[in-house]
Amino acid sequence: MLGGAGFLWMGWTGFNGGAPFQVGEIASLAIFNTHLCTATSLLVWLSLDMIVYRKSSVIGAVQGMMTGLVCITPGAGLVDSWATILMGALSGSIPWYTMMVLHKRSVFFQSVDDTLGVFHTHAVAGILGGLLSGVFAKPNLLKMIYGHGMTYGPGLFYSYFEGNLGQGLKQLCYQLLGATFITLWNVIVTSLICILIRRIVDLRMQEEDLEVGDDAAHGEEAYALWGDGERMRVALRLHISPTIPSICRQRFLIPVNRKEME
Repeated sequence: MLGGAGFLWMGWTGFNGGAPFQVGEIASLAIFNTHLCTATSLLVWLSLDMIVYRKSSVIGAVQGMMTGLVCITPGAGLVDSWATILMGALSGSIPWYTMMVLHKRSVFFQSVDDTLGVFHTHAVAGILGGLLSGVFAKPNLLKMIYGHGMTYGPGLFYSYFEGNLGQGLKQLCYQLLGATFITLWNVIVTSLICILIRRIVDLRMQEEDLEVGDDAAHGEEAYALWGDGERMRVALRLHISPTIPSICRQRFLIPVNRKEME
């Protein structure tokens, strides 16, 4: 898990840093903010686990990493580092609350198969990052990316101090509108895809098959070597030219459990 998370973090650095399509201050800032927000989010998530549950976990660390990466992506090259730390703190706490508290209390969430908590790490953190980008986007960074004739307004925070609060509110509304459009698009298109797939195969296993798990779906258990946890006796023949005929011509059976192996 940690190996995969590390590769994900490394790859995320590439596409956040490569988003400006040029090497310069914005690309450098985007890479730095990506690491800063992700590290902050991870530490906040682990801290909340320690405070509430008296124990941190690898899964919690990976979830905190994911929320930080997702949150900073919309504004990686648009916000200052102090704002990045704040975004990391919020991305490590708000999705933590929705996953660890609201999810367990909600009947709706309990009935949805979301094993990896994708709603919290991507939907909640993504919307949070989009809105916070509309709050902390720095005017001079916007000009560096889009030029002086840009039509994008500064973040709400900076527009307040510039005496142009209306423009900041307008940009924040655009961010909210964009998040709403993406949410509706995903719901509609994903639903259509699921309807199409459902006409071919079942979207969800039967309850009795879920109780059995991988063995019911694939005829084998996950992470089980031959003879280690297998329930079914499987005949196996060796189709090779025998070096020791008395051994290789025998018909071998895979043991059902460890006792048969002994």
